[in-house]
Amino acid sequence: MAKGKYQEWQTPEKLALIEGWAQDGLTDEQIAHNIGIKRPTLYDWKKKYSDISDALKRGKEVVDQMVAGSLVKRALGMTITNTTYKMVPIRDDVLEAKRARWRNEHQIDHPEFTRKELVQASIENVPTYEKIPIMVNENELAPDTSAQIFWLKNRKPELFRDQAFKRLNEAQAEKVAEEVRKSKAEADITEAKASAYRTPEGQYGGLNKLLAAIDESIPKDDDVNDNPD
Repeated sequence: MAKGKYQEWQTPEKLALIEGWAQDGLTDEQIAHNIGIKRPTLYDWKKKYSDISDALKRGKEVVDQMVAGSLVKRALGMTITNTTYKMVPIRDDVLEAKRARWRNEHQIDHPEFTRKELVQASIENVPTYEKIPIMVNENELAPDTSAQIFWLKNRKPELFRDQAFKRLNEAQAEKVAEEVRKSKAEADITEAKASAYRTPEGQYGGLNKLLAAIDESIPKDDDVNDNPD
């Protein structure tokens, strides 16, 4: 059960372990698995316990900085140093001095060991060969344009995003603007028609014209009196 288990993971040793896992690039799900809990439980711990959350952040910040540093070096170009080593046997006098030092150090921690046991242990634990460099090569790595593009796109997207992507955005924006203009024009026409219908000229215009025509067709009194008998 995860209940109460968080207390075990709030000790300095356990927090250092969590930070190390995050620094190694493990995901939250993998870290939760290592702890022995589910990812949602780790998510709750991060919200409730700042020391656990801080340990995860510190570890991830370190690896993020390492990745960013590597990306910058790759984008700008870098010098790679390759060293070739050779394994050579240690001289007898040097080897015996190393074994004696090993015995003295371990005798303090293991007083129960006999002299014979210490000698045997020093023979088993002190290597008889050492690695020495015999050649160093330096290679200049040219700047990587892909790394440069990736860096600039993320650092200055308004200036260095893909032209195709930019044109697509512009086309989509123009399409949306055109649809807005069309909708506004249709709304204006509808409103104009509605306004015209609400006026006497708009609502009763046809009837008024008919009445006017009828009125003109009826003889006036003056017109009748002007006719001779």
